[in-house]
Amino acid sequence: MVREGIRNRLELEDDLEVVGEAGDGRKAVALVKKLRPAVVLMDIAMPLLNGLEATRQIRKDFPDTKVLILSAHSHAAFVKQVTGLGAAGFLLKQTSSDVLVTAIREVQKGNTFFSPAIASHLHGRDPKSLDRGAQFKKKSNHLSSREVEVLQLIAEGQPNKQVAAELGVSFKTVDKHRQHLMGKLNIHDIAGLTRYAIAEGIIKSNVLVTIS
Repeated sequence: MVREGIRNRLELEDDLEVVGEAGDGRKAVALVKKLRPAVVLMDIAMPLLNGLEATRQIRKDFPDTKVLILSAHSHAAFVKQVTGLGAAGFLLKQTSSDVLVTAIREVQKGNTFFSPAIASHLHGRDPKSLDRGAQFKKKSNHLSSREVEVLQLIAEGQPNKQVAAELGVSFKTVDKHRQHLMGKLNIHDIAGLTRYAIAEGIIKSNVLVTIS
């Protein structure tokens, strides 16, 4: 529903064309490879492959494609991660549709664009440095891209068999990646990996509320 609303708004603009949509980060990366869009509008909380890792892969493999983050969160940690990735901008989801259109046009030109609340986190930084494709740096930067993918899928509760199917690898390969993850992070159970993934922003923390 959200994507449909955004598409309908953007299609009102003569100079903008929506060439594809993705419901998860893995599909987003695949579509960028196929369609080579000028701009990608990316959420952070994406299943299968989170928006941060998807952005890192896109900026690494397709540096001409600009990535504009659209998120409900303005936490400094997310802002630092996104700017470290070389994303061209960061908008909050409550941003008006007119501002969204302006942001897309600006990043397509090679400029940066941030919501005012986000810009406050970047005070004193060189805006041009945000679009140089810097490598994604954070506490988990010693994990390979594939290990981050495996970590997210495991933390989302998917069994090894399903992880293998999602990644197109063997069960044994997934188990090997999981052992490497646990060794590198010195974490030896799934609950610990899940807590780590939440703390690093790799997945969101879900809260179930029941009312009797």
